[in-house]
Amino acid sequence: MPYDFEQIVERIDQQKFWTFPGGVHPDGRKHLSNQTAINTLPLPKQLVIPVKQHIGTAGACLVSVGDKVLKGQTLTSSPHPFSVPVHAPTSGLVTAIEERTTAHPSGLPELCVVVEADGNDTWTELKPIADYQQQTKSSLISAICEAGIAGMGGAGFPTHIKSTARKKVEFLIINGVECEPYITADDRLMREFAWQIRQGIDILSHLIEPKVVIIAIEDNKPEAFKAMQQVCNDTPAIRVVQIPTKYPAGGEKQLIQVLTGREVPRTGLPADIGVMMFNVGTCYAIADAILHGKPLIQRVVTVTGEAVQKPQNVWALIGTPIEHLLSQAQYQLKKQKAPTVIMGGPMMGFTLPSVEVPVVKITNCLLIPAKKELNLSQRELSCIRCSACADACPVSLLPQQMYWHSKALELDKAEEYNLFDCIECGACAYVCPSEIPLVHYYRKAKAQIRIQRDDKDKAEKSKQRFEARKARLEKEKQEREAKHKKAAAARKQATQPATGEDGGAKDKVAAALARAKAKKAEQAQATENPAGADAKPDDNKAKVAAAIARAKAKKAQQAEAPVADSQGSAEDDRKAKVAAAVARAKAKKAAQQTEPDDTANATDSAPAESAKDARKAKIAAAVARAKAKKEAAGAPTESSAETDNDSDSREDQRKAKIAAAVAKAKAKKQAAEQAESEPQATELEPQEPAQEDDSPEAQRKAKIAAAVAKAKAKKQAAEQAESEPQATEHAPAEPAQEEDSLEAQRKAKIAAAVAKAKAKKQAAEQAESEPQATEHEPAEPAQEEDSPQAQRKAKIAAAIARAKAKKAQREAEQSGSEDNE
Repeated sequence: MPYDFEQIVERIDQQKFWTFPGGVHPDGRKHLSNQTAINTLPLPKQLVIPVKQHIGTAGACLVSVGDKVLKGQTLTSSPHPFSVPVHAPTSGLVTAIEERTTAHPSGLPELCVVVEADGNDTWTELKPIADYQQQTKSSLISAICEAGIAGMGGAGFPTHIKSTARKKVEFLIINGVECEPYITADDRLMREFAWQIRQGIDILSHLIEPKVVIIAIEDNKPEAFKAMQQVCNDTPAIRVVQIPTKYPAGGEKQLIQVLTGREVPRTGLPADIGVMMFNVGTCYAIADAILHGKPLIQRVVTVTGEAVQKPQNVWALIGTPIEHLLSQAQYQLKKQKAPTVIMGGPMMGFTLPSVEVPVVKITNCLLIPAKKELNLSQRELSCIRCSACADACPVSLLPQQMYWHSKALELDKAEEYNLFDCIECGACAYVCPSEIPLVHYYRKAKAQIRIQRDDKDKAEKSKQRFEARKARLEKEKQEREAKHKKAAAARKQATQPATGEDGGAKDKVAAALARAKAKKAEQAQATENPAGADAKPDDNKAKVAAAIARAKAKKAQQAEAPVADSQGSAEDDRKAKVAAAVARAKAKKAAQQTEPDDTANATDSAPAESAKDARKAKIAAAVARAKAKKEAAGAPTESSAETDNDSDSREDQRKAKIAAAVAKAKAKKQAAEQAESEPQATELEPQEPAQEDDSPEAQRKAKIAAAVAKAKAKKQAAEQAESEPQATEHAPAEPAQEEDSLEAQRKAKIAAAVAKAKAKKQAAEQAESEPQATEHEPAEPAQEEDSPQAQRKAKIAAAIARAKAKKAQREAEQSGSEDNE
């Protein structure tokens, strides 16, 4: 059961204390270095400042290579609470920021800032706090942190974290025990700077507000005890006490047990039992930071051992190479078998890998032993199981079992024996008769277990990240699926009718097609009827249907054009050539049949008329070819005939009727013009019987011409029927084909009549114009001889033309009456 506050205070006042188990009494040998005052070293040429000198997180560099720095300038910074900055120990130039070997048992390199001293030792701007009691606690704690103060008793724990009291503190213990042999840094500090240590204690008391402050000093330091007692007599709350000399009485847990009789829990902190502890060097640094504004850039270091000529305590700047301190103490290498420098005391110190290692905040001693001063042979023998190590352990552990399991790398079993409760005091190794470096095995095992824990923590964090990512992706997937389902439901609801019946829903494709058709009909309506609003629904439908029909006809024409054009053009050319040859033959025959007794006018007009007839025949052939091409282009293709036979046939009939009406009108006009021109012809034809004699021949020629025209029409109809084999398969297309063939025959007859009338009219016009021409031309003998024969032939030709024109007129009238019926 822990002792209460009143009992503890009463025992302290009576100078009665508790004790701890185990412990040893090694030879202190403190007289080597505690006889002289603390010396100040000359400024070194180069300082190496490790970025991390405390327990916690290292800060980030604020300077770069080539920067000039002032003494006390901040070199690193970090927002992490378990981090304190480091400062420039002197003014100079940053020459390197690199990894170098530092003061650590592992000898591994760490990041350091290398400063080349300029010799001026110029301070940066300092910000002291004169009346700290008027300041808030948070501002004071922040100033302690910015000063870079960490525990200077050896642990290196950030001081500003310990200064933030979260629990009620009954006892504030100031540790001035310094139980390690050879070390006298705290002893000389208490002797020479007792008042500044007292100022630091007052600042801590202001922050923590303990009930009692206890300054503990071993009874082997009477001068330090008197100095501290003298500066604290005016404050009853501060008690300066002497405790029995026993190693390791200066350990945190051991000293708390000696002064209060309370034991710190195995996994707890001193604050859990109402106790807070600071080193006297830490108190001095706090007073320097608050009252003078100086950061932690130097500390007292003991340089001792029989291998140096001048053992002493010195003020060493943080970052000073060990070699510089050894040169000031006049290191004598010949007194050692091998160069050996131990940082710390003989119990807890470690051998440095190099003398270029810098001084850090937790460096309190450099031990340079002579040949036989310490047993450094490391002559490890087998364990004899004497249990002396267990008797000396101040934490009541079993060092022998921990040694076996640590050496065999059975880390789990070593941890089961509370390996991490070991304070590494070295008492077990000190009493071991086999000279086994037990602490060395414990440190190695602890490092390996920490590595395994770190790997396990990293794996666990990776697993957590993976599971979190997996859960996040699954959640996003579910959200996407829910979103898609929601959108699909919305689309389905939008496509359903208002009544909600399933049968009334339209397919999306059908709806899209309907919209496209409506848009197309709108565009067609807009092009046909710009008025839009004034058009009637029936007219709009008719226009739409007409536009569709035109589009279909155009498409059919484009599809049939390559075949129809090639066939039609070849046939038309052949027909035109035949017609031209027939015309030329007729003209030659008419010229051969002319007699010499014809008149000059008849002689002159016959050749002209035959030439004109040939030219007109060519024109008629060209017109026939153009009409054939037009009819071929207007004829429906096989695909359109299958779908639109009825509408196309009606359209063709309408066009045929229009063409027949036009032909009749032209025939009537030509007949009237012929009637006007016939009297002149009768004046030139006194003999009427010639017409009667030639009428059978004229009738025969007219019948031959009509038969030729009919044959051509039938042949054209047959070719058209062959070019449209698929159209004949449909019943509605057959009547239209028959009507087309009859219409073609009728058109051929009309064309022949028109050609004859035009030929006659041109012959009459030529006869009227030629007499004037004969007045200017001398009559040739041959022409005079042939004039009677030419006149007779001209009369015959005129009679034939009149007969053909009359017959064509009658046929045109008959065809017109049939069309009207």
